[in-house]
Amino acid sequence: MWSAAVMTTQIGGPGVVLTDEQVRRFVAERLAAEDLDGRSVCVVVPDGTRSCPLPLLLTAVRDALEGRVGRLTVLIALGTHAPMTDTEPAPGIHAINHAWWEPSTFVSLGTISADRIGELSNGLLRHEVDVRINRAVVEHDVALVLGPVFPHEVVGFSGGNKYFFPGVAGADVIDLSHWLGALITSSEIIGTRGITPVRALIDEAASLIPSRRLAFCLVVRSGSDELHSIAYGTPERAWAAAAGVSAEAHVRYLDAPVKRVVSILPTKYQDMWTGAKGFYKLEPVVADGGEVILYAPHISSISEMHPEIEEIGYHCRDYFTRQWDRFKHLHWGVLAHSTHLRGAGTYSPEHGERCRVRVTLATAIPEHVVRQANLGYLDPAHVDPDALAADPDTFVVPQAGEVLYRLRS
Repeated sequence: MWSAAVMTTQIGGPGVVLTDEQVRRFVAERLAAEDLDGRSVCVVVPDGTRSCPLPLLLTAVRDALEGRVGRLTVLIALGTHAPMTDTEPAPGIHAINHAWWEPSTFVSLGTISADRIGELSNGLLRHEVDVRINRAVVEHDVALVLGPVFPHEVVGFSGGNKYFFPGVAGADVIDLSHWLGALITSSEIIGTRGITPVRALIDEAASLIPSRRLAFCLVVRSGSDELHSIAYGTPERAWAAAAGVSAEAHVRYLDAPVKRVVSILPTKYQDMWTGAKGFYKLEPVVADGGEVILYAPHISSISEMHPEIEEIGYHCRDYFTRQWDRFKHLHWGVLAHSTHLRGAGTYSPEHGERCRVRVTLATAIPEHVVRQANLGYLDPAHVDPDALAADPDTFVVPQAGEVLYRLRS
């Protein structure tokens, strides 16, 4: 039997940078207090698209559990991202990719009924879902989440149980949760604290996991390996504590909308599927009729994992919902990504599609591919971020993708 319910504890805060020693000591003390002797532990960690001092944290976890646990597995939560080629996230620690493309990866935890989905989604969806997850999670006694929390376009704030769903989940839950977020819209849900409908769905799915669930939820100084804060407890409570810090550390406010944003994407985003975060985080501050330029000369593809997005193109939510019979057979997660990058807009048979802002790619993706995907094209060689920063109508954001920008109310 397990010991009493774990206490939620946290160190750090929005204006703090924790030392490595503080982090190691916190991890060691929290895990020393847990009944883990002889247990098997699956540690679920982020892929390379998230800022995170993973070597420090994984080493601290390993040192705290060495000689105590019977088996320790590190599982990379890819969602449906490309697999990591470097599967040694810390010296001497080997990790396995979540092979979401391989059916044998998964085990079913049961279903969530259509009626229950209706309740969780506030009536937006009524669709039974088979809850499948990477079998490594359920084949261990303990599932330990180790990952950061940021404002997120689908769920409000990332982290916590999101590392299970969609992190190491099957396509059914991924499609349903992402489409629910798309129906609400990215601009509406991103940076929303508390239990959003998507968070409620994720937590419901996670409650079916038979393993004991624990989490270290991190608030990382954006674009760095430094930690503002670390919280420990159940995924639900540790996430809530971290989201409170992230809401202060990762949200910036502007007094007025801007006509044009130049979103400079870091190299950790290797395709537009992941680099689209540079749009999500800036859409709320762009004026009607304005433009977001995603500047990433290193990106040469929209998505190698999801090539169908090039055929579907990028469109607002109503483009799909008003023509649902044309699109409902496709992966809803792909449709959701399409709406997230295209932003707010309307569609009618009489007037066609009208999007609130323009989205322009200044990348190495060929012009014909960009335009076929219903996005604007700009030769990255013609983009001078320093010169654009001098334009009073242009807002240049380096290292875009993690910090959310909003208008001051």
